Amino acid sequence: MLNLKNVSFSYGMNKILNNVNLSISPGEFLFLIGKSGSGKTTLMKLLYLDLIPDEGTIIFEGKTYKKLTEKDIVNIRRRIGIVFQDFKLLEDRNVFENLNFILEVQGISKKLRREKIEEILYGMAINHLAKMMPNNLSGGEKQRVAIARAMLNNPVLIIADEPTGNLDPETSTGLMEIFNRINKNGTAVIFATHNYELLTGSAKIMRIDSGVLTNVKIKQ
Repeated sequence: MLNLKNVSFSYGMNKILNNVNLSISPGEFLFLIGKSGSGKTTLMKLLYLDLIPDEGTIIFEGKTYKKLTEKDIVNIRRRIGIVFQDFKLLEDRNVFENLNFILEVQGISKKLRREKIEEILYGMAINHLAKMMPNNLSGGEKQRVAIARAMLNNPVLIIADEPTGNLDPETSTGLMEIFNRINKNGTAVIFATHNYELLTGSAKIMRIDSGVLTNVKIKQ
């Protein structure tokens, strides 16, 4: 589904990723670990087309990133859901309106937008938050809304960039249960974290260190 071959990326003279190779299959769960500044976020940005690699190839569902039309980019971004550490919710819109905005710009009818939003809010058990503004939500609630937003288009891949980084351990554990449930329903997940307590032996684990990606095995 997703393949990276010999991918490198630099900011100026600073090489952030060096000859990265990675393969993600449908329904797979990958933990991406590494200290701050190791290249995790840069790799995530490459995957959702916020950056383009200096060298190497990224292929998603048969599409090579360097040969994309604008339509290809739009279609890929609809197939990939993004969850950020800082939520990136629109502060001047309530929860329903935040989700509605994503679907409205896609040209989806008002009726279908409402149906999709209500379905995802009930599925995430946050339907009671629909009319609340982001500044009235806890960190955990905001992240649940962000996950709901990422799931609106039924993506085949969820990319989560340190989604529990600003949350307490109990809330982080609850969010991990959500990501595991999403994965068990068939969606692939790439989960970047520096919280090693969240890691499980059943998932693939890879570490970035000085821009180099390696496999990791943990004891059961």
